[in-house]
Amino acid sequence: MNDEQLLRYSRHILLSQMDIEGQQRLLDGHVMIIGLGGLGAPVSMYLAGSGVGHLTLVDDDVVELANLQRQIVHTHQNIGRKKVESAAEQLHALNPDIRIDMIDKRLDKPAMLAASRDVDVIVDCTDNFETRFFLNEVSRENKIPLVSGAAIRFDGQVTVYDPRQADSPCYRCLYEDKGELQETCSESGVFAPMLAMIGGTQAAETLKLLAKIGTPLTGRLLLLDGLSMSWREIKLRPDPSCPVCSDSHHRI
Repeated sequence: MNDEQLLRYSRHILLSQMDIEGQQRLLDGHVMIIGLGGLGAPVSMYLAGSGVGHLTLVDDDVVELANLQRQIVHTHQNIGRKKVESAAEQLHALNPDIRIDMIDKRLDKPAMLAASRDVDVIVDCTDNFETRFFLNEVSRENKIPLVSGAAIRFDGQVTVYDPRQADSPCYRCLYEDKGELQETCSESGVFAPMLAMIGGTQAAETLKLLAKIGTPLTGRLLLLDGLSMSWREIKLRPDPSCPVCSDSHHRI
């Protein structure tokens, strides 16, 4: 690290658990953020500000007026622009030293496997089951930790799925792929600070994984009730019949 970086990241470096070694791991890290909406906005800003050296932003959408209530990485002036371009501009303004790659289209599985091959952590900031199941498979096949978050109305949840850990469940262990319709913010609404709280927690878990500090949320699901401002924790275990991660399925 040079003198400017030592000053920029000094509040991290002062933490005994982080120190220079942990901050250097952040600088050397590569994170893929899927979705630059309500969750992806705070995630991307905290990761950029914290000095994650390489971010890959993935989103095929454009900025709309209704996004600005919660998607704080975008501005009114960027309405109509691609979200990856809008976000990259803001993130570079925050930290010009980081590398940012942009993917502004939907990738099929072979393309996503290739694009994420050298990624250290995938952060799922999407809002639909189909994409989450897809990213879960990519995470498992490439053995990349997946930091998953969701928020709707006044409720939120966050966890970490780590295929490098034998006792870690995967997203498919919790949810069956039945092609169900999922509620969206445009239909049900969302309390804006919920995205900051869940996205901030996703960012924290990502930084912990990169810096190799603390205890990750692997095998634990945090649930947030924003109306009572209370958190609950649920223990998660692998599903022995899971079609994605169970050994019995892979032997068939």
